[in-house]
Amino acid sequence: MALHIDYYASLNSPWTHLGAARLEAMATRFGASVRIYPVDFGTIFAASGGLPLPKRSPQRQAYRLQELARWREVLGEPIHIQPKFFPANELPAACSVIAVRETIGDMPAIKLAHRVLKALWQEEKNPGDTATLAGLIADVGLDADAVLRLAEEPRWAELRKADTAAALARGVFGAPSYVIGEDIFWGQDRLEFVGRRLAKG
Repeated sequence: MALHIDYYASLNSPWTHLGAARLEAMATRFGASVRIYPVDFGTIFAASGGLPLPKRSPQRQAYRLQELARWREVLGEPIHIQPKFFPANELPAACSVIAVRETIGDMPAIKLAHRVLKALWQEEKNPGDTATLAGLIADVGLDADAVLRLAEEPRWAELRKADTAAALARGVFGAPSYVIGEDIFWGQDRLEFVGRRLAKG
């Protein structure tokens, strides 16, 4: 059986961004397919005991910034620790990614999601802005007008809700999560274990 990763991503998450390129490279290395689910982690946190960032204690918020700075240095990713447009309204981008996933394919959807994350965390752009999102869609070689029109269809927001419920039922509670069969790997710092799992076949 071919190797497959279900990829539960937040389009606002720096951790999802920090793992993006390595996940793509790992999937290529092992010949694994990847399907992205840009689910609603606000709903997931509410149901699984997690807290959105503004509601976390000052100690946890401060530590998060320290960790982002450490990972930025280790990975050589030029992220802004506190980007101008964080948190962005991720629903338009999420619906665009889902629409691309369902009508064009998994890899174009992943490329778009990762372009959105790069814009937010590296380029100080607001992917919640329609004109900005259109540019990002074009950047990955897709027809921006067609994708944005398609993404406005209510079915994609409904599918996102269904994907979110399925993620919760599966045991997903944080972003990013990489799921291979019954094995859940939470966080970009678990990608080494994802690689070990893929190596087993």
